[in-house]
Amino acid sequence: MSRYAMGLCAALLVLVFSLTGPSAALAQGGPAAAPTTSVDVHPLPPTASATVAFDPEKATNAYLARVSGEARQKSDSYFEGGYWLILWDTIYAIAVSAILLFTRFSARMRKIAEGITRSRFWQVPIYVMQYVVVTAVLTLPMTIYENFLREHQYGLSNQNFMQWLGDFGIIFAVNFIVFTLIGTIVYAAIRGSKRYWWVWGTAITMVFLVIGVMVAPVFIAPLLNHYKPLREGTLKQSILSLARSEGIPVDNVYEFDASKQTKRMSANVSGLLGTTRISMNDNLLNRGSDREILAVLGHEMGHYVLDHVTTGITLFGIVILVGFAFTAWGFGFLTDLFGGVWDVRSVDDPAGLPVLMAVGSFFFLIATPITNTITRSQEAQADIFGVNAARQPDGFAQAALHLSEYRKLDPSPLEEFVFFDHPSGRNRIHMMMVWKKEHLSDADIKAGPVSPQ
Repeated sequence: MSRYAMGLCAALLVLVFSLTGPSAALAQGGPAAAPTTSVDVHPLPPTASATVAFDPEKATNAYLARVSGEARQKSDSYFEGGYWLILWDTIYAIAVSAILLFTRFSARMRKIAEGITRSRFWQVPIYVMQYVVVTAVLTLPMTIYENFLREHQYGLSNQNFMQWLGDFGIIFAVNFIVFTLIGTIVYAAIRGSKRYWWVWGTAITMVFLVIGVMVAPVFIAPLLNHYKPLREGTLKQSILSLARSEGIPVDNVYEFDASKQTKRMSANVSGLLGTTRISMNDNLLNRGSDREILAVLGHEMGHYVLDHVTTGITLFGIVILVGFAFTAWGFGFLTDLFGGVWDVRSVDDPAGLPVLMAVGSFFFLIATPITNTITRSQEAQADIFGVNAARQPDGFAQAALHLSEYRKLDPSPLEEFVFFDHPSGRNRIHMMMVWKKEHLSDADIKAGPVSPQ
């Protein structure tokens, strides 16, 4: 199911995953997967003395130059294509809503619910369950293209179609349950407070968002991947030592088998109120050096220590509040024009859900620079925290090159502002090289790898 077709409430599930950091497959609403062509990254000498003059700008450019030619073109093309997908996803979602409304199919789904029960409360989940299934079917072509065909086109998939479809089914089931619960409770709030329903709707979705942050790492992420304790060894002890030094309450490190879906390297410190855990996927473990792993996990620990879950929920909560207010206005405006044509009676009529979804999809489209800026700012903060904690500037720079397999390395400032939910590879590497220049006299940095010049 398209993430925009799910609308306001389903978008919260995506926010849960972005805040808790589970596997890329979850975050995308469909299994991601793995490049068959690799980025041309040449290894650096393992150790050297930092005794020569160091220029962060030159070092950054030298790092970026190590990803060039076809690999750079492919990365840029894939990421830039995502700009258009943001627009096409929204248009597709609005078109699906229009089909349901102008054919009065949405009104017929409401009548089916009314024929099953006279309870207005129970009519809502009956309608919503039909809505989720119907929109999943209608948006399936776009979902298959975006999350399967396109991923294979760019060499970003390790799954055959049946494997992908199995993961899609799991994600659909989670969305089905979550959307039905949220929709039922939000419509109860609408009936109880028609004028200020958007305030109550925000409060309800925020509660579900917090619950999602707590349960995602324990109950949702394992539905797609197998988690197991990282094998004992120096690396695990280094990670746990780093976590203890930053006050993170964990006593284990987990790895999960993302390689069955993707080549992407990822890790997270996820959870809330007793469900905190450190996890890394097997791609990071197998493809990354120990320096890269510590750099990445230092970054992820930064999210925890800087309490980005709380600040992220708060900031996204403001966006969601504005989104609900905009949706309430948009619903009134559109139903004044077309309500009779659609057979949508009022805002508490579940047959009007496609209207809410269409307006909500449009809002999140125009809010893209805002939501991306929120997450991008937090990622930059975590970058600084991570390099101060793990002290692996070159490890982080190397990891940024691996991420270039599916993220554009060197965008324009406007591109980065509008479309990037993480700092660009150039900015992240430059940040690391500036940090390194200020610590060249430190013994561990002197003994570390030489940055390219």
